[in-house]
Amino acid sequence: MKPSKDLYRTRALFEPDHEAFRASVQGYLKRHVIDHIEEWDEQGIIPRAPWLAAGELGFVGLNAPEEYGGGGVTDYRFRVAMIEELAKVNAASLAAGFSGQTDIVLPYVFDFATPEQAQRWLPKLVTGEHIGAIAMTEPGTGSDLQAIRTTARRDGDEWVINGAKTFITNGINCDLVVVVARTDESPEVGSKAFSLFVVEEGTPGFTRGRKLEKVGLKSQDTAELNFEDVRVPASNLLGDEGRGLHSLMSHLPLERLSIAVTACAGARAALSWTIDYVRERRAFGKAVAEFQNTQFAIAEMLTELEVTQAYVDDAVLRLNRGELDAVDAAKAKWWASEMHKRTVDRCVQLFGGYGYMLEYPIARAYADTRITTIFGGTTEIMKLIIARDTLGVRG
Repeated sequence: MKPSKDLYRTRALFEPDHEAFRASVQGYLKRHVIDHIEEWDEQGIIPRAPWLAAGELGFVGLNAPEEYGGGGVTDYRFRVAMIEELAKVNAASLAAGFSGQTDIVLPYVFDFATPEQAQRWLPKLVTGEHIGAIAMTEPGTGSDLQAIRTTARRDGDEWVINGAKTFITNGINCDLVVVVARTDESPEVGSKAFSLFVVEEGTPGFTRGRKLEKVGLKSQDTAELNFEDVRVPASNLLGDEGRGLHSLMSHLPLERLSIAVTACAGARAALSWTIDYVRERRAFGKAVAEFQNTQFAIAEMLTELEVTQAYVDDAVLRLNRGELDAVDAAKAKWWASEMHKRTVDRCVQLFGGYGYMLEYPIARAYADTRITTIFGGTTEIMKLIIARDTLGVRG
């Protein structure tokens, strides 16, 4: 057979600087990650070492301002290159943890923190010494942020927080948590009822519940968090009181684009593994790649991936220009994540029985992939966002 198509050939999205950065990520993965992925999955958690190593290289705080030790990089294409390299080696759990820090927690802090707050929290976040989490989801609320029941009550120079959160990425390892809480119980205030607070490790009343056992992403620590009369100083209010939901909405395009980028990267990795496998695996006297069904499946998956990738790449460029809105990010998120799920499922089928064996990366990817159509807003919520914007209706 002729050599198979290189699914990782340089796309028009990238320039030489991005490819040089990609090479440095590859070196990091060889030294600190690849040999430990199965061990971390067995332990059910990722240790601090790969975070600190990534921090030393500037990967964790890539987008944070330079005055706080970050890279000051506003070009999201560097993050795309890193996400793709993590997907290649099937490091989905580490990728999810890094995304929680770099694409979610850090932007909230450097966009809404006062200079004093930024100096307190950012330097250790960008080095990986501290790991951050954001606590939005509650038992029973899912994607309905207006239903949040966690409260924060002002008491002199402090806020007193009570409530419970669940499905919190980095929940076990986190050193600080951005908490969404209700600060006004009046029914007429609507979206102005919520504010953001930073709760730090060791604060009395802040405890972790279970480390949740998930279908996939076994070593990515997802946890329940509890807040019982947690007192934080008034200076731990992040942004303006009553602007919490506005702050969340303003950052959802980046979070959802991150998931779309991850989905495309995951689909590309799965398809690459599968192409190699069907070219080598023989059945009924010939390579599995020689069967027409295999050829049609590969052609369909590759086409769907590349069409999706074109939209997502364009969304990355729009993000860089400050032009990506919540609706277009929702389109990218739901379509790419559903494409990812379909692709990995079909790849498992082409692997046959071996596709169900965890010694093969496709089997672990199959378990890891399922969450992508759920977290960051379900596919159904994404469709509602798009439809309501298009039709101008609320129901």
